[in-house]
Amino acid sequence: CRRMAQQMTPQAASALDKLRAAALALPEADEKLSHGMPAFFIQKGKMFAYFWHRHHGDDVTAAIVKTSGTEEQAMLIEMEPDLYYRPPYFGPSGWVGIHLDRADIDWDRVADRVAISWELVAPRRLLEAGGR
Repeated sequence: CRRMAQQMTPQAASALDKLRAAALALPEADEKLSHGMPAFFIQKGKMFAYFWHRHHGDDVTAAIVKTSGTEEQAMLIEMEPDLYYRPPYFGPSGWVGIHLDRADIDWDRVADRVAISWELVAPRRLLEAGGR
C-alpha cells in the first residue's frame, strides 16, 4: 500500500523486511494486506503473523503472533514486558505483540516466535511433511 509506505519510518520498513523474510521462509506462507497492514497466512488458510505499525496513532511497531493461548501469552509478557505485550484486538484471543521498535531486537527470537505461530495454524499435512 503506497500510503502505508509513505508513512513508514526507515526503521519500521527494515523491521517489516525482516519480519517478511522470516514469515515467507515458512512452507506455503503468503502475504496479503489486512486492515492496511501486511499479514502473513498459510496459503488459503489461517493468519499466523501480522505487522502492526502506528495503528490508530499508537506509535508502536510490532509483530503480532499466535501463542498456544492466554496462559502462554501472559507468561511471555511477565517474563519480558519490554519485548512482549498484549495487543489490542488480537490479545483476547491469546496473540502476543513483539516490539520491533527497539534498538536491540533479537531477530532469531522473532523468527522463532513467527515459526511457532505458523506451527499453531499449519494444517496437519504440512506438519507431517516436516514442518519448518
